[in-house]
Amino acid sequence: MSTFDVKDHILDRLKKAIYSIGVEDSKVKLDQSKHPELGDLSCAVAMSLAKKLDKSPMKLAEELKEKINLDNKICSKVTVSNPGFLNFRISSDYIYNQLLEISKEGQNYGKKLAYLGQKAQVEFVSANPTGPLTVGHGRQAVLGDVISRILEWHGYDVEREYYYNDAGRQMKLLGESVKTRYLQLLGEKVDLPDGGYEGDYIKEIAEGIINKEGDQLDRESSIHDFRKVAEKTIFSEIKNTLNKIQVHFNNFVNEQRFYNEGSIDEVLEKLKEKNCIYEKDGAVWLKTTKFGKDDDTVLIKSTGEPTYRLPDIAYHKDKLKRGYDLIIDIFGADHNDTYPDILSSLHAMGYDTSSIKVLIHQFVSLLRDGQRVKMSTRKATFVTLDELVKMVGVDVVRYFFIMRNRQSHLNFDVGLAEKESDENPVYYLQYAHARICNILKHAKEIGATDSSSVDLSLIVQDEELNLVKDLMKWPETMFTALESLEPQTIANYLQSVATDFHRFYSEHRVVTENKVLTSSRLYLVSAVKEILACGLQILGISQPNKM
Repeated sequence: MSTFDVKDHILDRLKKAIYSIGVEDSKVKLDQSKHPELGDLSCAVAMSLAKKLDKSPMKLAEELKEKINLDNKICSKVTVSNPGFLNFRISSDYIYNQLLEISKEGQNYGKKLAYLGQKAQVEFVSANPTGPLTVGHGRQAVLGDVISRILEWHGYDVEREYYYNDAGRQMKLLGESVKTRYLQLLGEKVDLPDGGYEGDYIKEIAEGIINKEGDQLDRESSIHDFRKVAEKTIFSEIKNTLNKIQVHFNNFVNEQRFYNEGSIDEVLEKLKEKNCIYEKDGAVWLKTTKFGKDDDTVLIKSTGEPTYRLPDIAYHKDKLKRGYDLIIDIFGADHNDTYPDILSSLHAMGYDTSSIKVLIHQFVSLLRDGQRVKMSTRKATFVTLDELVKMVGVDVVRYFFIMRNRQSHLNFDVGLAEKESDENPVYYLQYAHARICNILKHAKEIGATDSSSVDLSLIVQDEELNLVKDLMKWPETMFTALESLEPQTIANYLQSVATDFHRFYSEHRVVTENKVLTSSRLYLVSAVKEILACGLQILGISQPNKM
């Protein structure tokens, strides 16, 4: 059992005690105690029930204390404190047993594989191949990868999927932009189309065409030819960038496929059959008012060009047919208005969308000397993800993208990210792992490692016990991360473990003249190393042996 299981035990017994005094279906919650001297966990249920039972909170808490029947091998002490808290102390023997369990299980500690045999699909990044991946794309890439790792830790068989639009106006504009640069390089006086892509990468693609084709193409050459070269070149760079930050995909799916297969026509036919679309002013409209919106939405423009909603409906219909137990879409905040229309359309067509979970993340601002860097793919005023990795390294990039709640705007502070000190949260974590590796190496070199002389009852200092209690929270942390699909949960937990380890290390020597105490503390720091390594691995961050 971990802290998670301790809570289950206490809650189960507490609910029975509450039931015995005549209260059914009470909401009981255990929290980490704000006063460690009183206990490890606390509960305020007596205060919430006092008025209902016409008793003072303190009196009710005392009554529940007498009625709760806890296993003293798990919980050694229950106390009552003002204004009516119940406080629970985890037993020392239980804590020592958990330390043994961590040593035995290593990085599998707390892993129950509850979803073994279930399939999940995670779609993320999905940037159109119109330019290099930017800092903004990076946040979604790391979020999607870490969320996939969280699912895998719990037993899911995860497919990572990248979907991109290769059939719309943006791609046509890309082709026109490359063609223009090609002609300009050959000496012709032509202007970029309105809204065209202006980056140096467009010129580089045009130069590549000249190196391969020479001046064989001209004004009459098809934009399609230029677009295909640009798409292939840019996509190759996108995949290289993703590889650099350790993000890999099982599947790449393009929009054109759904036109070629007839899926788009099938969706239109089905929506028409369900009375969800109509024609007006030469356009096809989706009856989003039928789904609770104030206005209907254009599905196909009067020019005949579909909006993103139409192929996205076909794509999600395809996902549902593939039989996943869980489908996760990770979108930027600019999709807030569109994804409900897709889900509502699928539901109207008769599909069960309960397996689809949509996660929205806010945007990223890159800060330099406290000033925001403006980003625009078309104007080429962006910082590429490659450039950011070159500036601060893969580990820092990955960590900074998940150290804030995904629903919070992220200010990526390059100055902080470049620091190789305790101020940088990545180095703070990695230094804890490296320091433990150094301790273990030193102990081995001087012959201080002797597992036969371990006596965990010598682990009695507050800093030592707090460390073990932190480690016991790992399974609950991973469960919470699965429930919320929020990687920040893991980052915060690891920071807590590292902080308590550094505090322990500053107060107590690990290798001492007392061989038995040395062995016991080596046992403890080895367990800390296992949990830190496991957490860093799930975040996709390296675990250095020295720094």
